[in-house]
Amino acid sequence: MFDPFGDYASRGYLRNTASEKDLEIIKIAEHELFRAQLPIALDFLAQCKRIEYSDFLEVHRILLSALYPWAGKDRNTVLPDRSISKGEVYFCHPKDCQRAIEEGLSIDQDKKQMAVKPGFIMGMFAYGHPFLDGNGRAMLLVHAELCFRANMSINWIDTDKAAYLEALTREIEDPHAGALDQYLLPCIGEKILRDQWLESISILPGLDGVNAGADFSAQYTDPKVAESYQAFERRRGYQLAEQNISALTKGSK
Repeated sequence: MFDPFGDYASRGYLRNTASEKDLEIIKIAEHELFRAQLPIALDFLAQCKRIEYSDFLEVHRILLSALYPWAGKDRNTVLPDRSISKGEVYFCHPKDCQRAIEEGLSIDQDKKQMAVKPGFIMGMFAYGHPFLDGNGRAMLLVHAELCFRANMSINWIDTDKAAYLEALTREIEDPHAGALDQYLLPCIGEKILRDQWLESISILPGLDGVNAGADFSAQYTDPKVAESYQAFERRRGYQLAEQNISALTKGSK
């Protein structure tokens, strides 16, 4: 059970507003909220002249604040001292959530590379993993809006969930290999109107995580956790996390 707050028994899954513990009920609630709030979130993004990190957070708040009181707040605000991992894949240090998301936004909005790096951009969003739940839904909407502004689209309906998640996992593990770019580039299509892809997004199967398995949370102060995180970041070889690797190394000595 993913219980980063450590109070599942008394406050339910991730301190949801109903203190609900049944994950099937939670997932149904998430999906129904997503469908209900989707038009509002898309309208919000359409009005953003430039999409910033604060807008990424706001999309999440719009989608899930009725279920999670912390919706729209990133891990650095909610749980700054805990790691989040899935299997052997670590998401970035909470202090780097904003930097990771902004890196993805910049690759598109400043460097205009969505047409050649759609997977890298999505991978940075996934690695940033700013929220305890609902990351996939938020990043999918932002990515779709960025594609729209780049005069293109991703034909998500034709993607295979298992293959996509496998490519996403490899992208997080090694952003230099281009695994998700290779998977998504054949799926690029012409720009389509927002009201056309609004309906298709609302019925997509969940593209909201790496390969099967529950998220796991642990304290960075645990030497084994710190060592495992450091090793993952060294294998990943991405400069974004170097500052926190150094900090963790000092803290574990």
